[in-house]
Amino acid sequence: MGRPRRHAERTARALLDAAERIVENEGLQALSVRRVADDVGTTTRAVYSLFGSKQGLVIALGTRAFELLGTAIAALPTTPDPAADLVAAGVTVFRRFAVEHPSLFRLAVQRSLTSRELAAQFDAAAADALAGLEARVARLAAAGLLGDRTIRDAVCEFHALCEGLAALELRGLLPADEGERIWRDALGAIIAGFAAASGPAAATPVPPAEESAVESVDHEPGPVRGHRPSGGSERTSVHAPAPP
Repeated sequence: MGRPRRHAERTARALLDAAERIVENEGLQALSVRRVADDVGTTTRAVYSLFGSKQGLVIALGTRAFELLGTAIAALPTTPDPAADLVAAGVTVFRRFAVEHPSLFRLAVQRSLTSRELAAQFDAAAADALAGLEARVARLAAAGLLGDRTIRDAVCEFHALCEGLAALELRGLLPADEGERIWRDALGAIIAGFAAASGPAAATPVPPAEESAVESVDHEPGPVRGHRPSGGSERTSVHAPAPP
């Protein structure tokens, strides 16, 4: 039983390698069961028995993408610095994946090469990979470095930045030989922002002394900060410095 199973695993891996090359070089429209079988030197029966159809091949490619990401994140060592570890996950895992597997990035992460219904078939693999990223963001929360953000929000924002950087790099819009530096700078900045700033919906409370100073102008309530009254003389809000 062991040898046939190992043989099937090797064949499946070779077929997926061929499918990825075809999609990368010629697009998803060039992918077919016959083409993949010919590239590997096997029969279409082997492809059908392992993946069922062309759609099965596409689902397997999407699943492979997230398995590569999840395995790489899990293998990444941790240090006492959770912020540096999260930057490393972005640069050495996500960036490397996108650069080395651009067709899988477009297919699975951006989902720009297939239908929403077909892409939903590898949602479970995506969730497994995302769990590794969530664990690293949770270390930021435990260290008090997320401000008032939730882990889910921080994961979404960090992922969005990674995906945007990858898309720019694959389109050749990052300066040559500056990709890694830009990635590290951008990811370090967003992580620093997590710790330093409140979330967008949070309002900074006005200390009583400051509130009094604002309302004492003309002995009337001051305008809403950032709002310019319509008509009449312009009123300027008074912002007393916060006590040390």
